[in-house]
Amino acid sequence: MTRRLYHEDAYLRRFEGEVLAVTAWQGKPAVILDRTAFYPEAGGQLGDRGRLGGAAVVDTQEEGGAILHVLEGEPPAVGELPAVGELPAVGARLEGELDWARRRQHMAQHTAQHLLSGALLDRARAPTASARLGESALTIDAARDRIPEAELAAAEDLANDLVDDDLPIRAWFPPPEELARLSLRRDPKVDADIRVVAIGDFDFSPCGGTHCARTAQLGTIRITSAERYKGMTRVTFTAARRGRAELFSRDAVLRGLAAQFSCGPAEVPQAIDKLRRDADAAGTELTALRGRLAGMLARELLEGAGVGAGAGAGASAGAGPIVASLPGDAELLRGVGAKLCAAGRDAALCAPDAEGATVVLFRAPGGALDCGALWKRLAAEIGGRGGGRADRAEGRLARPIEDWAALVERHLPG
Repeated sequence: MTRRLYHEDAYLRRFEGEVLAVTAWQGKPAVILDRTAFYPEAGGQLGDRGRLGGAAVVDTQEEGGAILHVLEGEPPAVGELPAVGELPAVGARLEGELDWARRRQHMAQHTAQHLLSGALLDRARAPTASARLGESALTIDAARDRIPEAELAAAEDLANDLVDDDLPIRAWFPPPEELARLSLRRDPKVDADIRVVAIGDFDFSPCGGTHCARTAQLGTIRITSAERYKGMTRVTFTAARRGRAELFSRDAVLRGLAAQFSCGPAEVPQAIDKLRRDADAAGTELTALRGRLAGMLARELLEGAGVGAGAGAGASAGAGPIVASLPGDAELLRGVGAKLCAAGRDAALCAPDAEGATVVLFRAPGGALDCGALWKRLAAEIGGRGGGRADRAEGRLARPIEDWAALVERHLPG
């Protein structure tokens, strides 16, 4: 068993310990000491990092009561002793030093989780089922299917009020008679040596993790999202230095947007709403203009093919497709093709560019063009991606087209 110095002093940054064993953890060498200030991953809190002697500790894990300090490097071969000078020898005394910024943030995150879990129970009747204080997200899975926004806000407000109150935080191993008198927020996971973390008189929880000394050290607690998860609600939150970094980053983005809109940060939502309305209006106008342009182009193509502008479906059934290369995009080609189809003509249209061509194929009612088959033959020669059915097909050819009419003519049957 390793003596856990962090239970005696969570703010201990440096210590000395004796090497009891050298082993491995998931392909990396690991050292077991008689005593340590490194906290192993447990209870949702990640393991500590830092230095041990001259080596970097990249993770801390627990196995059978022993704490493993996982080091950078490769483990010794099976049956071999570690090389002298590469890994410490059993019995050696090493100085350990925590990555304090990481530990300090973990302490704040864990304390914030206790405080927010207590607030969610108090204000939203949502007990905590589990929590995860990860590298990328801090989450609480609350055992309630749906938590209204108003209750989440009330829990967040309560948690921050308790931060402002600067409550003392105590962690200790109460004797059985004292433990029996405490109103614990959840049941302990062990039967003996139960450690309790108390946040003032607000929250009492069994916990073996590291915590701050007072709630004011959390700075602020912010719920950033809440979503349904496996019949519960997953609450994502942030706190302390991590919270400041995230909120400052979002503030910088907001101020950048405000500068682009020439308004104050608080007015950005209104500016975005106006921009969205203007974009919707422009899109409606663009759609109308695109439709008018498609009609003009279709009339020109029909007149060039000797079909009257007022011709209806079936007017030229049996005639060959109208083949045309047009400037524009797939949406414009679809509009022109639909109008040609309505006039009774099959259509083979493309919009070429420097890298290839967009192709749209239409078959009119009673027409003879097999659009899907034609596309397959075009793609087989030029290369491209797309497809379709006998009455309609479209895709993207992979190489520039010099003579679209000649290319289509080569692949028409007969």
